[in-house]
Amino acid sequence: MEARLPYDDFPVVFLPPYESPPAWVPPHERLYHPDYNNELTQFLPRTVVLKKPPGAQLGFNIRGGKASQLGIFISKVIPDSDAHRAGLQEGDQVLSVNDVDFQDIEHSKAVEILKTAREITMRVRYFPYSKCLLAPSLLTSQHFSQGNRLPCILARLPELCL
Repeated sequence: MEARLPYDDFPVVFLPPYESPPAWVPPHERLYHPDYNNELTQFLPRTVVLKKPPGAQLGFNIRGGKASQLGIFISKVIPDSDAHRAGLQEGDQVLSVNDVDFQDIEHSKAVEILKTAREITMRVRYFPYSKCLLAPSLLTSQHFSQGNRLPCILARLPELCL
């Protein structure tokens, strides 16, 4: 007979709160109904091009990096900045900058690249953490701060205004 683990030895995993399914909507009305939006293009990678005059800021903050094992993410975009007008948004994952891969880069190296470049071509994809957990079995509710779109593990990492 197999030895069983005592109940207290099982890991504690907090699941997201239960959401009731939306009310039934007839098929012919689903195309324009917000609860049945199947538009996924907002999550596809896209290119954002920015030009930075000498001494100017880019208008966004980043967090993350190799130490977080989650990549580099846009944590804040200044309203009415060039970055905002170019379509950059909070929750965007930075995939590359000027053909340099940002998916496994040190935070300090990412900052150096972004600060020194005058023309920036960024490949980003929208990936809001509040709506999608990477690995529910690994990330618990303790990883998320109240009302924050980024996990606490990212929120505690250094942030730099660029």
